Amino acid sequence: MMSRKRMILALVATASLAGAASATAQERDGVRYRAIPDGAYSVVAEVRAKPGKERALREATLPLVALVRSDPKNLVYFFQEDRETPGRFIFYEIFASRDDFEAHNAMPYVQQWFGRLPELAEGGVVVRRLEILGHNGG
Repeated sequence: MMSRKRMILALVATASLAGAASATAQERDGVRYRAIPDGAYSVVAEVRAKPGKERALREATLPLVALVRSDPKNLVYFFQEDRETPGRFIFYEIFASRDDFEAHNAMPYVQQWFGRLPELAEGGVVVRRLEILGHNGG
């Protein structure tokens, strides 16, 4: 059986680890969850490559990652490819507001990318606009 002093020390250590884990979960590699404002504009978008155009679409899109992440109004941006369906690409984006998202879409490099889609993608981009829930503990 554990002594009372050891039990208290174990509880304090556990609480410290939990606090550290919570702080780590709040800031990972530049994603500042607490900095995402209530009402932030979140988008999940999907684009599917035409058969045989998977590599070309991937290569045309990869440069957007650094460009979008360098935009100070962009809070989170991920470009992903479905492991089970190569050529099916998913974007996860968070901007502080809808206006910031629309300004992003008007950027010349984004417009240039949209201009390439007819040759590379089937059916354009499917966009889902989402509301973020519970990101600030609420």
